[in-house]
Amino acid sequence: MYTGAARDASEGVAVVEGPPGEDDVAARDAAQVGEGRGTWKHAAFHVATTIATPAAYAPLPFALASLGWPLGVCSLVGGTLTTWYSSLLIASLWEWDGKKHPSYRLLAKSIFGPWGYWSVIFFQQVASLGNNIAIQIAAGSSLKAIYKYYHSSGSLTLQHFIIFFGAFELLLSQLPNIHSLRWVNAVCTFSTIGFAGTTIGVTIYDGRKIDRKSVNYTLQGSTASKIFKAFNALGTIAFSFGDAMLPEIQSTVRKPAKKNMYKGVSTAYGIIILTYWQLAFSGYWAFGSQVQPYILSSLTIPGWTIVMANLFAVIQISGCFQIYCRPTYAHFEECLVSKNSLQRLAYTSGYIAIITLIAAAVPFFGDFVSICGAVGFTPLDFVLPALAFLKSGRMPKSPRLHLVLKVVNPAIAIWFSTVAVLGCIGAVRSIVIDIKTYKFFHDM
Repeated sequence: MYTGAARDASEGVAVVEGPPGEDDVAARDAAQVGEGRGTWKHAAFHVATTIATPAAYAPLPFALASLGWPLGVCSLVGGTLTTWYSSLLIASLWEWDGKKHPSYRLLAKSIFGPWGYWSVIFFQQVASLGNNIAIQIAAGSSLKAIYKYYHSSGSLTLQHFIIFFGAFELLLSQLPNIHSLRWVNAVCTFSTIGFAGTTIGVTIYDGRKIDRKSVNYTLQGSTASKIFKAFNALGTIAFSFGDAMLPEIQSTVRKPAKKNMYKGVSTAYGIIILTYWQLAFSGYWAFGSQVQPYILSSLTIPGWTIVMANLFAVIQISGCFQIYCRPTYAHFEECLVSKNSLQRLAYTSGYIAIITLIAAAVPFFGDFVSICGAVGFTPLDFVLPALAFLKSGRMPKSPRLHLVLKVVNPAIAIWFSTVAVLGCIGAVRSIVIDIKTYKFFHDM
């Protein structure tokens, strides 16, 4: 969900100075757009890194446990197909009016006007900050698990590893733009596959070792608890498909940008289907209603494979964090009259310090996942794409297909707006309960 400065759309493009007003920023971004140099494979790496992160699909078995088999499977499959469709809609709007719109906010402004511009900025910042808090907690948990495997009586806590990860991200934050992350994201994509393969294998192995008669698939808790857990699960599933920065990625792709983006998105979703569905279904099958919010916490044996899965998770999350922090970095750059390495170090340090502090103080991974998915990702990944395509007027000439889209797109927007509200309610309730249960800086 990287928004703005077009220096992140293409390496080596000069920055146009000016005050950070809405029109000036829009003009600056538009003026800075150069021809993308990335291939469809690079696009696939970027999309897969932003969506298929372990922090996104590791909670899916827990989400299924909160919904049950029928509703859980339908929600997961429906979410996959809807976001795939929505991503293709956004990709199809590249140069929809004959102009390039290198960021989601500028695309929204060209279609909806100023309210679209500011709405996207708000939702992107919520998604960016919430996502990075959640995945920093996940990375810290994985690093702690590796440490405890080798030093079971060690004194380091989750907070230590959250700080270590934050320091590493500060180093990566000095890379200037998305294109400069292309090889980092290539490694992250392969780590995604490695994480999924290892975790699915260990999950099935552990599941076969468990007395299957002891595994319970019934929904737990009172009626009210079941309802709020279901709301929370919908937010978690929405979070797992978060990628509200497709125009930013598309601006790095060479011509033909639409065709290359279609291939990149479809390849990324092929990876998602192979990983998300298998891990979600096998995790819920193996542990039933007792599965943990972060699937790696449910795994027990063999130990070395769990270490490997956690290592893959940390590698992948390191690249994902970088892409999601770029909207905030872009905002800082827009406010600066001049730009140099020292200033970049200053604002990236401030950002990392805030994210690290919140993640360490309130390390409730599942809660941040849900509220981030509900408030940040659902509007950008489900609602706005459907409405933007209708508003742009780029409807197919076939009367039958035209009618289908006029029915399907509003239905998607209405349903997922409802999901956003329900997910937010469930997440806020969970955070309130966890704060009452645990103290700040709790070593989870």
